[in-house]
Parts: sequence; structure tokens; C-alpha cells
Amino acid sequence: MQRIRCFRSTWKLMQANCGRAGRLIASLSTSRNYSHLPPHGSFGLLFDIDGVLVRGGTPIPAAKQCFRNLVDKQGKYKVPVVFVTNAGNCMRQTKAEHLSHLLEVEVSPDQVMLSHSPLRMFTQFHQMRVLVSGQGPVEEVAHNLGFQNVVTIDDLREAYPLLDVVDHNRRPKDIIPPTKGLQPIDAVILFGEPIRWETNLQLIVDVLLTHGNPDRDWNSMQYPHIPVLACNMDLLWMAEAKNPRFGHGMFLVCLESVYKKVTGHDLKYEALIGKPSVVTYNYAELLVRQQAERLGWTTPVKRLYAIGDNPMADIYGANLYNRYLQAAQHSQRQANRSGVSVDGGWPTMTSAELGGAPGVFGPGVDLPEACHSILVCTGVYSKDHSELPSDTTQTVTEQRIFHGHRDFRFDPSLTQPSFVVQDVKDAVELVFQQEGRPLN
Repeated sequence: MQRIRCFRSTWKLMQANCGRAGRLIASLSTSRNYSHLPPHGSFGLLFDIDGVLVRGGTPIPAAKQCFRNLVDKQGKYKVPVVFVTNAGNCMRQTKAEHLSHLLEVEVSPDQVMLSHSPLRMFTQFHQMRVLVSGQGPVEEVAHNLGFQNVVTIDDLREAYPLLDVVDHNRRPKDIIPPTKGLQPIDAVILFGEPIRWETNLQLIVDVLLTHGNPDRDWNSMQYPHIPVLACNMDLLWMAEAKNPRFGHGMFLVCLESVYKKVTGHDLKYEALIGKPSVVTYNYAELLVRQQAERLGWTTPVKRLYAIGDNPMADIYGANLYNRYLQAAQHSQRQANRSGVSVDGGWPTMTSAELGGAPGVFGPGVDLPEACHSILVCTGVYSKDHSELPSDTTQTVTEQRIFHGHRDFRFDPSLTQPSFVVQDVKDAVELVFQQEGRPLN
């Protein structure tokens, strides 16, 4: 366990780089102008995408109607909006264009936060030689995030042609190509689920067991292994199919199991990024603050509203961040009373829950009052087919299923949303009612 601590220097780095009662969350972002709300009504909306706004490539009907209400006649947003998704197989520009087309409103890249976006903060890895795993333009994504020396799984396959042999059709035939050899790999970045799981599982384990030199013999005694940073822990996600599909979290389960089976050791993560980790919401709030400044707001954002479909990602993450904010405010009050910065009253959080990064809010930073969660029934969660824990005092061993990541402690109370509504339109209407503001 590690105690959360606030670091002013990290904050400066950040600035540079269907009817259940409970709580609510959100975020602000975009470089365009908005229909201004008075500063005392400063709040924003933070939307998950899959299962909330779309199912695969198909928009959820309520989403289009919702966003027609969220913009004025000139197409300007009535409140700041950020789209926070655990997807990460594309560039922000591509995701923004896709959302603009589906929702029939303009979405800026500044409004889009992908699971890997907080990696911009992990500057200590940007000069390292990193192996990247996922699909889509992973090399371009890595360079865009600041990584300068990138190796893909395909690069590794070509350099070491004898490594990838599960598929007999991909094995070298007759003449075996020579090994090209590569410079040692310093770290592994897991962006999202790959297409050929057997290839990525094999080559990543090769890299971990050879300390970044896959032409050498395996050596499980070299432990811990080189750093591994993973984005997107979603075990399941909702596409067009009637039932949830495997997400990157399922690939991580496979990788962890393979590594443990081969070595007897647990796979260790330098960072776990994406919902529900605190660092993801830290970064989202940075976007909130930047957009609030562009709007000319002179008072801090008071309330954050998060709308999601996955209790173990969207709801758990929003509630975990709310706990973080409450603890930060408690610590700040103690410091104000004593005149000394103290950690008293901070809850313990694991490094995984924090996301592998230190706290980003330094002393004197005005924090939101709360981060609240709203659960919709159009994705992973369905009132007819899903259950939220009825007894929030139960431990994980007493629960039937825990879909969260291995390194996250299970707290059933964090899966309890502030509100359960049918769809995103109902969610947005609820928020405006809470704020006492007309939506239309």
C-alpha cells in the first residue's frame, strides 16, 4: 500500500504537458467557444463512449437527441464536454471525427481522452526504447505521446523470425531468414488488445524473460522484469452483439497467467492507466481546468459528472476519484488549520489504483466538491440482466464475480452509482435538473 501524496511539481508538469439515488461526475474540455454559463454554475460532463453513445459503429438513438440538446443553434456546447474512453487503438483526431459523424455535432480532438492519453505525463519513459502492443497506428500513437524510440511487435517478428511459430503458416519455410537483432528493449507499453493474441503473448513473454533481449535464453531469475505499462483494463465492453465482448483486460489476464505459469512470479506493472485508475481522472480534470480557463471562468469547477455503462470501470473509477477528492480536501483543511502540510486522513490506495503516478494536486489547488457517477442501462450494465452488489459490506470472496483488474482491491461500495437511468439522454436531463438549469 502507498499513501497518496500531493506534489506541486507534478501538477506543474500536468499543466504543461434506472432510478437509484447516490452521487454524480464530469469533466470539461474543447478549444471551441461555448454558450457561457455563469461561473457559479460551473460544471461539466464526462462521457464514456462504448455502451453510452454507441454500440460498435452504431449510435445509440438517445445519444443523437441528447447532443442536439447540448448544443445551441450555432452548434456551440452549452456546457464543456469531455469524452473519456478506455479505447486506445487510434489517434484523438480520428476518434473526434468518428464521433462528429455519429453524433452529428462537432467534436474536437481536445474533447477526446483515450486510455493512453495520461502517458504524456510519464516523461521518464519517453527516452527509453519501448515495445508497443495493440492494434491500429500504435507506432504513431506512441510517438504522439512523446515516446521517441519505438519498436512494434511486427518489428520484433521480422528481427527474430523464429519467435512466432504458433501459426504453422507463419513459420519460416525451408531457408530460415537470418536474425537481424535489435537494441535491447527497456520497457513494454500495452495500448490495447492485439489482433493475434498468441503472437503478442509469446513475444512479450520473450522480452520479459530475456530482460529486453529476445535472442538470449530465458532467465526467470532476472526478476522483477523490465517495466510494463498497460492501458485499458476493461475485461468486457459492449459492441453490437447482444452480450459483452472481450476487452484488453482479458488480454492482460492471459498475459498475467502465462507469465505466472512459466516463471512462478507475478507480472508487475509500472503503471495501470485508464478507467478506473485515479491518474486517468487526474488527467481528465486537467482538461477540465484548461477548458474552464478558455471559457473565462474565474471560479473553480465545482462539480464533475461522469456517465458510463460499466460498473467496474466508469462507476468504480468516478467513485474512487470522488474518494480521492474528499481525502484531498480533508488533508487541505487539516493543513490550513495547522499551517503545516500533512498526510493525515488520507486513505490508503494501491499504486495500481493511483495508476502508477503520484498525486497531481499541490497545496492550495482548488479541487471540485465532488465527482459523481451516473450508470446507464444501454451497455455492459442492464437492469434486466445485471446486478449491482446489494450488500456493499461483502468482500470479494463473498461476491459471485469481480471483473476488476487483479491489482485493484474490490470495494463493493465503489460500484454503487449515484443514479441509475435508462440512457444518456436521461442522464444529461438529470444533471441539468440537479444544477437547476434548463436544458432546452
